[in-house]
Amino acid sequence: MSITVEHLIKSYGQQLVLNDISFSIGSGEIVGFLGNNGAGKSTTMKVITGYRKFTSGTVKVCGLDIKSHPMETRRKIGYLPEHNPNYLDMFVKEYLRFVADLYQVENPGKRVDDMIERTGLTREYKKKIGALSKGYRQRVGLAQALIHDPEVLILDEPTTGLDPNQIIEVRNLIKEVGREKTVLLSTHIMQEVSAICDRVIILDKGKIVADQTEKEIVTQADQQGAVTIYVEFSTPQSVNDLKAIHPGAQVKPIGEQEYLVSAAIDLSEQLFKFAVSHNCTIKTLKQQERSMEDVFRELTSK
Repeated sequence: MSITVEHLIKSYGQQLVLNDISFSIGSGEIVGFLGNNGAGKSTTMKVITGYRKFTSGTVKVCGLDIKSHPMETRRKIGYLPEHNPNYLDMFVKEYLRFVADLYQVENPGKRVDDMIERTGLTREYKKKIGALSKGYRQRVGLAQALIHDPEVLILDEPTTGLDPNQIIEVRNLIKEVGREKTVLLSTHIMQEVSAICDRVIILDKGKIVADQTEKEIVTQADQQGAVTIYVEFSTPQSVNDLKAIHPGAQVKPIGEQEYLVSAAIDLSEQLFKFAVSHNCTIKTLKQQERSMEDVFRELTSK
């Protein structure tokens, strides 16, 4: 495994930030790391990269323990933090050459040129970083994270503040990189998870509450949660009458004749019988599919 985290605990005094979390990520995987602000995502990433100490547990990168092999594991990681710390007064190419020299990259000039082309900085590399748009600064951040050809790439909110076109460009770059590297990606954007992630880890209050593919997480939530039916009648109906079709049924009117009806079971048959007994017709009836965003809210708002 490229990343292995076992029983990781991190606390600040009495405040427990990471509460005995364990997960592993294999080579070639792109894993989305989700959670509300303060859930512990950035702390976990900083622990893996060696920037932050932890209270107890084991963290390995490419089979090496980060405590006993700190320099070796850092060489294997490319890291783009949430607030991209570029040197704004340096030129793009100058900065990338500086980073390449820090990592003692072989043939650094060629490597810098390759990264400039790969990250779409060909038109901008002669500019100072401070003169670049947010999107291009993120590209510079990705270039510096990739400059030493790491096996593991850790990205903390890489598309925050980008416009829609820039987001798509950065996503495509991450997908391309993910074919040959392990990527751990923190994000608040659910579409990003669907677009590029093979698997999702959801963190809530320092604990892992889900670790599966997006489809598996949504399917499991559907099996465990309520079934919601959208129904449109030909005439308005009483909410109380609709609630009476099944014990515990929840009804939410969303229009003059439209309702969301939820229960632990599928109430489609009961709704048809209701329409017959109330001398009206059903114009539309369909089960509401829950999205990843719906499931995320359920898992992180308890």
